[in-house]
Amino acid sequence: MLWQRSHHSHPTRFAAALGLALLLAGPALQAEEPPAPHARVTQLRVLVLSTMLADRGIGEWGFAALVEADGHRFLFDTGFRPDTVLTNARELGVDLSDVTDVILSHHHDDHTGGLLALRRALQAKNPKALSRAHVAPGMFWSRPQPKGPGENNPMVAWRAEYEGTGGVFVEHTGPVELAPGVWLTGPVPRVHPERNWSGRGQVKSPRGLVEDNLPEDQSLVVDTNRGLVLVSGCGHAGMINTLELARRVVRTAPLHAAIGGFHLLDADDRALAWTGGKLREFGIGHLIGAHCTGIEAVFRLRSAAGLDRGHCVVGAVGASFTLDRGIDPLRLAH
Repeated sequence: MLWQRSHHSHPTRFAAALGLALLLAGPALQAEEPPAPHARVTQLRVLVLSTMLADRGIGEWGFAALVEADGHRFLFDTGFRPDTVLTNARELGVDLSDVTDVILSHHHDDHTGGLLALRRALQAKNPKALSRAHVAPGMFWSRPQPKGPGENNPMVAWRAEYEGTGGVFVEHTGPVELAPGVWLTGPVPRVHPERNWSGRGQVKSPRGLVEDNLPEDQSLVVDTNRGLVLVSGCGHAGMINTLELARRVVRTAPLHAAIGGFHLLDADDRALAWTGGKLREFGIGHLIGAHCTGIEAVFRLRSAAGLDRGHCVVGAVGASFTLDRGIDPLRLAH
């Protein structure tokens, strides 16, 4: 079985050990220079390839986006139906065959449904295409059917099929920099009580059968000179929880843009006002609310966060965000 795990050292223990080593070694041992600041991305494009609204291509209940950062390309989620992302990429003139890394935000099939079809179709042109899938712990945990026998997590079966194509899953237990200035959050601590999940499912965790709050939910954060750019699949861990983790791990910077699904379609007015207020506090500049964000929720966030029509839109297939031009929503969502 092809499998990798990403480990992360504990900064507090490391600092304590370093201090003790310097003390024991005496004055002859000099501490190293402090690390240089993290790299920041200067060229960025995020292109939506799967969501419900479609100005071009096919709409569906799902999400996928191509993230291009200083020459590094990542596919973030793979949509729901097997051929949606393939079809929409062709419609938009996008070649995904040179994309090695795919990020799976969580196990739901509206984010993972295109994985196998994409891998099989693209590897014919490039064996490395989508050959490395980044996941977080919980991705393959069993989710029993609520009534009767059966498995409610498609990734349990798809794992072996993907590995059978030569693909490798890389599990991240914490934040990791995938490329200079491009960060994956890994699992997100639930500091604020943002219950952005259904509450109906259960998962077989190491602690036993518990409510499934999507513990594997993760997002992508791109550090730019203009601020942080967040790409989210569903944001089941909570949009604000995710952003606060990003600001702790990457840097405390304004939120230049947030793009993707944020699972606020069922949020009440109070929750939307609180979320929008926090986004305003973080200095949000642009918002593309796609997939499960909710159309009404996008408009409420626009108002609460102090944005306007040119800086906050409902996401559509083919919509994009770039650092130099901001949001291009296409015609339907303008």
